[in-house]
Amino acid sequence: MSGSATFTTRPAPGSGRPADAGGRRPRWTPGRIALLVVALLLTAAWLLPLAWAVATSLKPEGDTTRTPFSWTGSRVTFDAYGKVWESGDLMVWLMNSAYISVMTTLLTVVTCAMAAYGFTRTDFRGRRLLHGLVLAGIMVPPQVLIAPLFREMVQLGLVDTYWGVILPQVAVPAMVFILVKFFEGVPRELEEAAFVDGAGRWRVFWTIVIPLSRPVLAAVAIFTFISTWNNFLWPFLVTTDPGGMTLPVGLVNVQSTFGVRYAQIMASLVIAGLPLLIVFAFFQRQIVRGIAHTGLAGQ
Repeated sequence: MSGSATFTTRPAPGSGRPADAGGRRPRWTPGRIALLVVALLLTAAWLLPLAWAVATSLKPEGDTTRTPFSWTGSRVTFDAYGKVWESGDLMVWLMNSAYISVMTTLLTVVTCAMAAYGFTRTDFRGRRLLHGLVLAGIMVPPQVLIAPLFREMVQLGLVDTYWGVILPQVAVPAMVFILVKFFEGVPRELEEAAFVDGAGRWRVFWTIVIPLSRPVLAAVAIFTFISTWNNFLWPFLVTTDPGGMTLPVGLVNVQSTFGVRYAQIMASLVIAGLPLLIVFAFFQRQIVRGIAHTGLAGQ
């Protein structure tokens, strides 16, 4: 038999070998090792303050100022949590924060979604100018608007009310921008087919666009909830009644009344951050999917 035959081998399915050109497993190059080290350092920089806060909250108050500093005190105690709970209306502040955060999130998602849909699907006079003004709001620091907003709340009689805290936080230009980027990628053919069947603009928005936008709406809702829960400056200015304070404002009020007590301060921070940790633990997949669906990663 003359001639020669050349045989090529392919990796068997399921063999676990990567599909690179050389058929070799990826190596730990210096660049990958450097990236891993940087990631570990950033993780440690984020976790160390959190671990120190938890450790300090479990110390007796007298051990928090002893030198040299140590991670553990003379004993582990939950006295700081009990004193924080007893020293103020902690449950009332928690309920206030939950109500204000939920209502602000719902209103923000609805209004920003409608605004973004209007900018991407309707053509009206001054649309580009109005869109530009909304996006320009991203560059305006919130602190600049505090004085006129407070004056407006006084004139409307909304000081020391839930709506006085909620309404100024509803208009978020950054969320409009995110939803505009997403709606631009939604196929128009689906809406046109609904129009042919006799559906109106409002019905198309609620029955077609909103269901297709669940990932990005979930991400917007979670970002809004977290920022509203953490917001201190505006609730601090617009509420004076202890029964209407949010959790961050109430905890600061207790600290200023009873002086600096480090164990109680750290216990307060742990209590205030625990709901956000739970929210992120349950919805981290929605956050990642929402960011991926916005299309911002390719900008």
